[in-house]
Amino acid sequence: MLRNSSSGHKAEHESSNQALLSTSMKDNVNSIHGILQSPGDLITKEVEAGKTGRTCILLSIDGLIDKTLIHEYLMKPIIEFRYHDTAKETADANHFLQILKDEVLPLQEVQVVYGIEQCLFAILSGDTCLFADGADRALVIGSKGWIRRSIQEPQTESLIRGPKDGFTEDIRTNSSLIRRRIRDPHLRMDSYMIGARSKKEVIVTYIEGVVHPAIVQEVKRRLLTIDIDDAEGSGFIEQWISDSFLSPFPQVMNTERPDRMSSSLLQGRVGILVDGTPFNLILPISIAMALQSPEDYYQPWLLSTLVRLLRLISAFLATFLPGFYIALAEYHHGMIPSNIAFSIAAAREGVPFPVFIEAVLMESTLEILREAGVRLPKPIGQTIGIVGGLVIGEAAVSAGIVSPVMVIVVAVTAIASFTLPAYSFGILTRILRFVVMLAASCFGLFGLILVFLMICIHIVNLKSFGMPYSTPISPMLLQDWKDFILRAPVNFLKKRPEMLQTEDENRMKP
Repeated sequence: MLRNSSSGHKAEHESSNQALLSTSMKDNVNSIHGILQSPGDLITKEVEAGKTGRTCILLSIDGLIDKTLIHEYLMKPIIEFRYHDTAKETADANHFLQILKDEVLPLQEVQVVYGIEQCLFAILSGDTCLFADGADRALVIGSKGWIRRSIQEPQTESLIRGPKDGFTEDIRTNSSLIRRRIRDPHLRMDSYMIGARSKKEVIVTYIEGVVHPAIVQEVKRRLLTIDIDDAEGSGFIEQWISDSFLSPFPQVMNTERPDRMSSSLLQGRVGILVDGTPFNLILPISIAMALQSPEDYYQPWLLSTLVRLLRLISAFLATFLPGFYIALAEYHHGMIPSNIAFSIAAAREGVPFPVFIEAVLMESTLEILREAGVRLPKPIGQTIGIVGGLVIGEAAVSAGIVSPVMVIVVAVTAIASFTLPAYSFGILTRILRFVVMLAASCFGLFGLILVFLMICIHIVNLKSFGMPYSTPISPMLLQDWKDFILRAPVNFLKKRPEMLQTEDENRMKP
């Protein structure tokens, strides 16, 4: 954040033992050129301040600046500048810079700095540094103007009914999208710089008076422990600040949707905006969020409840269906009705592999096709996913490598995994599916039940920033069941989630 107080910056700089600017404009400019090794995109421009005889030098990086802003609102006012008291102001270069800042430049983002490192950071961030001979300080003018991607519909969280705007790679655009939705003076956006070399901006956003203060403090504490050259996007931060890096369950949710971020903040959660990525983070979360979509609140409550039930069934199918089929086909033939058992046996006649190997081959092929479809250009990727699946499945059945029943099981499993609104939870089902298949192949239904119990035990013991991951199931919070599988009518959702222990629990006036 830019400050108007110059004495505070100077005292801060002197206390940190950083290199201060000298009174020689040429020496300051040469120092910056020497550190940056005079790159070809470093713009150095001399400007004479009116008829005073005083010359200023502007330093900026080509491609990061708004050239129209620099020409019209920086260079032109300086060239046309006239002193009020020529003798006094010409003698004092620091006073000259102060006059430029306060009276001449028609810009809001103008800051006085005293150190070489501050100037370097400003220039590399897209701002412009102005030096004057005889001044032991410089002006930093906000002039960022790089090319930004326009606001588009999110690719990974598309909705039928709901807003179509999504986050972009520009952190200022993302913060403005949230402020457009939450016009609350208590909305806080605390900015931090992480990465020793990249100095990437990160914003911790929350609503003061709603969120529990301990959650905010813990989020900030973990962010400040990041000590590396570059935090490569929000995924790196997510892995760094998660409670358990060994768990396959996502403990931080990433989203491209401003409406999802805004609704989470209003519930009492914390958001993390990361510069350079459209995927921003929401925390703390629970397993209940795997079934929830922003569209649930744009539809009638009965329809949303039915859709959530469908997602819950789909999540179980995506995780356990192949393992269940393996257990029945290899160990528990008596549990299958006779007509179906004869059909499965006839379909598997001539198949050279056990059911487990057959399932692994088909699931692996499906994952390869899915990954290929993501990496290829979009028109080709869709063709590969549809045509490749049909051709390979039909060819495998015709060659007698797999049975038609296994193709059906794998296809239903794949379709079920796509119903989960959060992509990270969809990946989770793909990981657990192979574990379930292995357990079912070794121990039958007993192995299936054993893996299910292990998953439940792990979820109960897992935490997300101090909040139990299994809420509202364990601990049992009946109030939060109104917005778990059941999505109660809007006028019933009078309180914020009890699991978050918010300072203000009321969402509606009592």
